[in-house]
Order: sequence, then structure tokens, then C-alpha cells
Amino acid sequence: MATVAEWVEGARLRTLPAALAPVVVGSAVALHLGQADWLRAALAGVVALALQVGVNYANDYSDGVRGTDAERVGPMRLVGSGAATPKAVKLAAFASFGIAAVAGLALVVLTGQWWLLAVGVACILAGWYYTGGRRPYGYAGLGEFFVFVFFGLVATVGTTYVQTLSVPAPAVWGGVATGALASAILVANNLRDRAGDAESGKRTLAVRLGDRGTRWFYVALVGLGALGIVLLAAGTTWWAALGLLGLIVLVGPVARVLQGARGPELIRVLKVTGIAEVLAAVGVLVGTVIG
Repeated sequence: MATVAEWVEGARLRTLPAALAPVVVGSAVALHLGQADWLRAALAGVVALALQVGVNYANDYSDGVRGTDAERVGPMRLVGSGAATPKAVKLAAFASFGIAAVAGLALVVLTGQWWLLAVGVACILAGWYYTGGRRPYGYAGLGEFFVFVFFGLVATVGTTYVQTLSVPAPAVWGGVATGALASAILVANNLRDRAGDAESGKRTLAVRLGDRGTRWFYVALVGLGALGIVLLAAGTTWWAALGLLGLIVLVGPVARVLQGARGPELIRVLKVTGIAEVLAAVGVLVGTVIG
């Protein structure tokens, strides 16, 4: 039976700050419009966090039962290591998705926008079928696309929408920024696991693009994240461009990726990329407050 510490590690808490980044950016746009609602923002944060934990456990379960976690460079997996049963991890994933659903339902009631239920269902399905089901899209090279859409555009624009009941252009650009940086985290992860994924039959985008192509894709995503922040600032206040300061910490990781960092070296790149997304989001919020 897994210990509490192992369950916490399985939840991959280091990924959670990045899950909150879109909520921070979306709330910054709502604040600029003078329509910030902190209760709704907090509920959006609960949805984001619970979905991220649910995805982490679902990924642990699905990869574990397929046997694709037998050889790992990264953090321990509950099922792959034998620390927890597949059934227990699956229940943990469903419980997390359930918490997200309850918080999302509260937002639906507060806003009166019942069509948002369909968005919530789509988010949960996207989380499960990343590595779950007979044909997981994460194994087909579509993981980065779905992360960009759901953990970038949907999360950021959705956070602004539940507070303002509108979809302003800066929220979309904020979604581009957070989506690109969240995708860069996944690219770093998949670049690290590229060789093992290829052997186990996982055709991630890193496997499809090859080593060199994946490295330049990571750099392009960082650049797209910076562009998104600039365009958000252009539509709100130029003080929001303070978010660019958060990306300074990526100078080293970008250099290491282009210089051929591999295996454990990329774990550091992955962590710093997540930190950069959070710092960028906080910078946008602080700049918006100043502006």
C-alpha cells in the first residue's frame, strides 16, 4: 500500500503552480476590465488544480497498466512502481475529476451559463483520454495540442469569461501565452522520455519530430509564450509586459535544450519551465494592478 508521501508524489505537486497560471492571467484581464470576482476566480482555481491532479493520476494509471512506465527517468509512478494498485490510482483520478466537476458546477450556477457544463465534460474527457482509452491521443502526438487548448486557451479565457461573461482579445492572447508555456513543459517531458517512448510504442510528438525538431519546437513555444504576453499587454496595459521578466529564467534551459541536454538534465528544464509560466502569470497580474 502506498504511503501518504508516495500519493503526494504521484499527484506531482510541482505541476500544480503551472495549472494555476491560466487562472491568474485570466483574472488579471478581468481585473483590467474592472469586473474581477475573486470567488469565481477561486472556484476556477479549484477546477484547474483538481483537473491537473486528475490528469496526473489518470496518466499514472493508464501508463502503468500498459507497462509503459517500466523504465522511467522521471519521478516515481504509483502503478508502474507497484506502490499502489491500478484500481486505487484510477479511483484517485476519478475523485479528482469529481472535485473539479463540483467546483465547475458551482461556477455554472453563479454565472447562469449552463452551456459551460459541456466545456467541463470536454475538459474531463480530454484529461482521461490523454493516455486512457483504446486510442489515447497522447500516444498519437496530439498531447501538446490538447494542452495548448485546454490548459491554455480554455483555462485562461474560461477564467475571464466566468467573471466578465465576455471573451476579450487580451484573454485569448493570455491563453496563447499560458498554452504555449504549458506545452513547452510537456515537450521537455517528452524529449526526456523520447527514446523510451519510441521503444514502448508511444508516438508522442517528440518521437515524431525527432530529437532536433523537438528541441527547436521547445524554443518556438517559449517564443510564442513571450509573444502572447506582449499582445496581452498591448490590449490592456503595457505594465502587464512585466510578465516577460518571468521568462528570463528560461535563458539557461533554452541554451541547454539547444546544446543537447538529455535524460535527467531535462528534468531541471521541465521544472524551470513550469516556474517560468508561474512567474510570467504573476508578472502579468502585478503589472495589471500597477497599470
